[in-house]
Amino acid sequence: MAKKMLVNARSAAAIIVQQVLVDGAYTNIAVNKFLRNNPLDDLERRLLTELVYGTIKAVGTIDWYLQQCVTRPLDKIEKEILSVLRISAYQLLYMDRIPDSAACNEAVKLARSLSNEGSAKFVNAVLRSLLRKQAAGEFKFPDAEEDDAGYLSLEYFHPRWLIKRWLGPYGREGVEKLLQFDNTPAPVCMRTNTLTTTRQQLLSDLEEAGAECHASKWSEDGIVCDRMPSLSSVFAKLENAFYVQDESSMLVGSVVGAEPGMRVLDMCSAPGGKTTHVAQLMENKGEIIACDVHEHKLKLIAENAERLNISIIKPQLSDGTIFKPEWGKSFDRVLVDAPCSGLGVLRRRAEARWRKKRNELKLFPPLQLKILRNACRYVKDGGRLIYSTCTIEQAENHYLVEEFLQVKPEWQRVPFKHPLTGELVDELQLLPQNDGTDGFYICVLEKRQSE
Repeated sequence: MAKKMLVNARSAAAIIVQQVLVDGAYTNIAVNKFLRNNPLDDLERRLLTELVYGTIKAVGTIDWYLQQCVTRPLDKIEKEILSVLRISAYQLLYMDRIPDSAACNEAVKLARSLSNEGSAKFVNAVLRSLLRKQAAGEFKFPDAEEDDAGYLSLEYFHPRWLIKRWLGPYGREGVEKLLQFDNTPAPVCMRTNTLTTTRQQLLSDLEEAGAECHASKWSEDGIVCDRMPSLSSVFAKLENAFYVQDESSMLVGSVVGAEPGMRVLDMCSAPGGKTTHVAQLMENKGEIIACDVHEHKLKLIAENAERLNISIIKPQLSDGTIFKPEWGKSFDRVLVDAPCSGLGVLRRRAEARWRKKRNELKLFPPLQLKILRNACRYVKDGGRLIYSTCTIEQAENHYLVEEFLQVKPEWQRVPFKHPLTGELVDELQLLPQNDGTDGFYICVLEKRQSE
């Protein structure tokens, strides 16, 4: 039964949505795993992708609608049936090109195959109720004047607590733009492997493979793909020519400023995107110690380095908070791409907005500061320490660095060039609503020269 169901985009979507929202899977990994094992034609692949990512992004609002159409709490509904209801509600509410009758009929058939006739009738009744209430105008979002965060939460698919948190620093207009950005489809971005090809040649090869791409304005090695055939087919043709990496993340490599022959330490390396970029810029000459606290992630670093024909990266199991005396003052560059809240990349991680918890945010700055204070002990005299995160939380960025400088007054910020304007900046904070790219922070630090 399962094999028969998996050839259908809707049934696969229901199963993947359950894996993500109930079992804790990551959306992109679950989708990619399914597509590797179950090739679909282009139309079905696009339907599957939209159903999964759309449902997971909008699940807070979808559940708000569904709860008004059932008499029991949603968590009391059989999990397979709840997933069917969620993807079907997404189709009815947000996908105009699928007729309501078709969406309902497919949902009933799917419920029957996953459960029983009683479940099929239940799904039909709930979805018909949803359509009836919607047509009658019975669904009312909170009034924006009385509960702006509540309104924005339902309208733009983000948790209410997070919107309330952002309204202070960014204002109503800024928050709305940020929420809109997070809901846009994220293009596939690639970093050219300059050890094996050039960006212009890769653009040509991608076009020949059926992709529609353009050069990134943020990174001279970056490519943005607006339309792609399956990523697996592109990997098969151009295996060592690129690394899939967000545009903002690509900026770190050039800011590190590592030169051929240098010794570099990447404190939090896995899966190896920034590490392999630094290796490229070093022309694969020198040494990079690439660390992670989880042993299984070291394999990812090694695999990515091998695929990109990089030989100078040495994966090393290491806890970034614990000092290794043998590494003291021995690196020209030390990179701390710190564990963070990830609130700058919610567009790319569909499930992340619902998994973040307000109380968890306060856990990151103490950990980041501990890693940073440890990392500075590995920097050679005259070397540099680079700190980066993929969040827009200033407590993890600007204020965190300020706290570091207070406890380590012998260190100072080092200006570097803004990737677009070329002007010197003391730090780079990209904000999606202003910069049109994922939120990211970069800062360069060095020890003051004694007089």
